Amino acid sequence: MADKAIVALLISETSAHLSAYFPALASCEDISEIILSDAGQKHVAAARQKLGDKLTRVYNSPEELFKKEKPDMVLVSMEAIQSPAAIDIALEHGCPVFAEKPSCTSIDQFEALVKKADAKHLNLMLALANRNNPEVKAARRMVRKGTLGKIYSIQLNYIADQTRLTSKGYQAGWFAQKKRAGGGHLIWLGIHWLDLGMYITDSKITDVSGFVTNVGGQPIDVEDSVALSLKFDKGFLGTMTSGYFTKRGKQSMIKIWGSKGWLEMDYTTGKHLQWSLNADKPGTIHKFEESIQPRGYTPCVHAAVRSVLEKEPPTLTSHDSLQVLRTIYAAYEASETGKSQSIPVD
Repeated sequence: MADKAIVALLISETSAHLSAYFPALASCEDISEIILSDAGQKHVAAARQKLGDKLTRVYNSPEELFKKEKPDMVLVSMEAIQSPAAIDIALEHGCPVFAEKPSCTSIDQFEALVKKADAKHLNLMLALANRNNPEVKAARRMVRKGTLGKIYSIQLNYIADQTRLTSKGYQAGWFAQKKRAGGGHLIWLGIHWLDLGMYITDSKITDVSGFVTNVGGQPIDVEDSVALSLKFDKGFLGTMTSGYFTKRGKQSMIKIWGSKGWLEMDYTTGKHLQWSLNADKPGTIHKFEESIQPRGYTPCVHAAVRSVLEKEPPTLTSHDSLQVLRTIYAAYEASETGKSQSIPVD
């Protein structure tokens, strides 16, 4: 295994989070060079500026790139409707993939990609960057160590601004169109918290029921409001509220109750992790005192590259990625049919 990786970046005119991906790739000491495929060439100038000498070659399409290159890893950031084809060609050429979510507009598309990844012994990971946050790792360690005892329940809230939905530009973009995005708030933002609910508790969601709607009435055909009931494979239940409700900013929280106490991660107030145990003196609240940095896309991308170089395990696997998408599409089906949906667990 090489000491450093050659990474291919596959993007298009409407790619998301490039302002995060460019510096993440540029700062990664485990990358020797970056090869770019930019359909339409809209972002080439910015890429050259942000990536510097690491950017060695530029192509017009993934097909053109793979005719000449053999990267060690592929990072895909495209519209959900464009992503499956880009991921498929990368897997076909033997490359593990790090992909901006949701990377599909139906669960069948992603199931097929994971099947191909498995057959080729490759990892297909979604960019669920919050897994790498220090307080998230700490909460997961607490649960796995049994600090909270048997888990009884989990509450997940992920609220963002309604304001963006009033913009004509946003309404015309791919995020607001189900055919291009696969869904709305749940598949774009709520996905992070659904994944953390499973990651922190080390448990998979097996059943979901609930409602998905456009409560704000903006001229978009994706949801801005989600309310879900969840059942996990370890027997506990949970709820999730996900939507675009506020004027500005985000309001997000995770709370877990167990037989020995509770923990709370309240990002609205900046109390990233605090907990209380039944054995404590009444009123005792413990707080996470360590640094909450690094966080976001940079450590997530760096970890993905290191996993490809076999320097550390991957942050998440193809089947972790598949499980959260199965949950989301099952939630959409539950809302449409009015019936609780069971979710396969690999």
